[in-house]
Amino acid sequence: MAAAHRLLLGGLSLALLAVAAIAAAAGGGAGPAAVVGKTAVVSLRELEGGRGAARQTRSARRYADAKLAEMLGEHKKSGAARTSTTVLELKHHSLAAIPDDPSARDAYLRRLLAADEARANSLQLQKNSRASTQSSAEVPLTSGIRYQTLNYVTTIGLGSGAAAAANHTVIVDTGSDLTWVQCKPCSSCYAQRDPLFDPAASATYAAVRCNASACAASLKAATGVPGSCATTAGAAEKCYYALGYGDGSFSRGVLATDTLALGGAARLDGFVFGCGLSNRGLFGGAAGLMGLGRTELSLVSQTSSRYGGAFSYCLPASTTSTTDSAAAAGSLSLGGDTSSYRNKTPIAYTRMIADPAQPPFYFLNITGAAVGGKPLTASGLGAGNVLIDSGTVITRLAPSVYGAVRAEFARQFGGYGYREAAGFSILDTCYDLSGHDEVKVPLLTLTMEGGAEVEVDAAGMLFVVRKDGSQVCLAMAGLPYEDQTPIVGNYQQKNKRVVYDTVGARIGFADEDCTFV
Repeated sequence: MAAAHRLLLGGLSLALLAVAAIAAAAGGGAGPAAVVGKTAVVSLRELEGGRGAARQTRSARRYADAKLAEMLGEHKKSGAARTSTTVLELKHHSLAAIPDDPSARDAYLRRLLAADEARANSLQLQKNSRASTQSSAEVPLTSGIRYQTLNYVTTIGLGSGAAAAANHTVIVDTGSDLTWVQCKPCSSCYAQRDPLFDPAASATYAAVRCNASACAASLKAATGVPGSCATTAGAAEKCYYALGYGDGSFSRGVLATDTLALGGAARLDGFVFGCGLSNRGLFGGAAGLMGLGRTELSLVSQTSSRYGGAFSYCLPASTTSTTDSAAAAGSLSLGGDTSSYRNKTPIAYTRMIADPAQPPFYFLNITGAAVGGKPLTASGLGAGNVLIDSGTVITRLAPSVYGAVRAEFARQFGGYGYREAAGFSILDTCYDLSGHDEVKVPLLTLTMEGGAEVEVDAAGMLFVVRKDGSQVCLAMAGLPYEDQTPIVGNYQQKNKRVVYDTVGARIGFADEDCTFV
């Protein structure tokens, strides 16, 4: 594309304060822009959802100047036009959608975390059932809070004519392949915020035929089930899909093609998607789902001739009001042009692992972990096949790894004098931080195969249950069994540029202020 195309999305937040030693190493004085070694100091107000996310990822490893950036082989960041990039803006909507009343807030968060647990269980079930000339685009990524989901959402367009005027807000999911939206005439649809897609209003809409490869092998690879054909008179040519999730959620309808709009002039004709006529599950008020997995029907594969099989996202962490949406915007970039990124550290890559038993998913190998700078020992480290997923919220670790992380976090955090509190839902390590204006948070560092390091910042370490700080939890959970698949969720990916290079078979990470301004 000749120019960047953008859409707005949103995010959750947090701000860090300074440490003299690291500030000096980074070439700056003490102040809000610095990070405390392997710990961070954060105010409760900021942790709950204040401003300052733009400050939290500036560490001693940040770029000192453009010369260093060139030495590291990275593109210079400038105000020049971003060529060959389509950018969708990602926004995290305001947490005002979460009730202020303590009991209502408690019930609301329990529902969201229960939905996330169902999602994580669904991925484990999928594992078991399955075992038998490049350009770029950038679109906005937004938090799904207002859609009653902790996932991130973006807005797409579908169809031509009158149908093209409608927007469709979809959950962005690297753990799924088939993109689908709810369609008219819907026999059984959940409530959504956007209008239903109307195939009759689009001159370019067409049902996929039963004898098409997309209806057989491609659909089976994407969903685990091949398409079926209608037997009623006049409908025999239509291919029907049935996409089920392990938690009981599903989407069923017609496999179809139409024009996909990704913002601005970025359009893709003949895009294969699911036109859902019967849908149920944990999708909040979103219109459907965008599949960014690895099989032929994913958006990544269908756009590979244009975008080269590469994409990245930066999930925003700041919680802002709707009147300050620009400050909370992240991005979903389609294509491999890194000049659209605003990363503060070099992109460090690790090997992308493929699992034939789970074709849609992206895996990597975590070989080491440290909490507050202290290395951990656990049998589950280096075992491989850790799933990185934008659709799961809370990170799930192997029992041995989570046990080590939890114990060291509790040792350090408890050493600061913070009182323990009751667990909440899937979160078993909680504290009463009421009465503390600022909190010192040990940070988790994950070492990937090949040496790439990912530091989870304070925004991804703590989950605020009670607004008064009386119940704040470690934002991670352990899996029941050692042989289950660990998952790196989106809560621990905030304020990171995460790069997926399917051709080069690698995944990259860099610190970035996930704003779109």
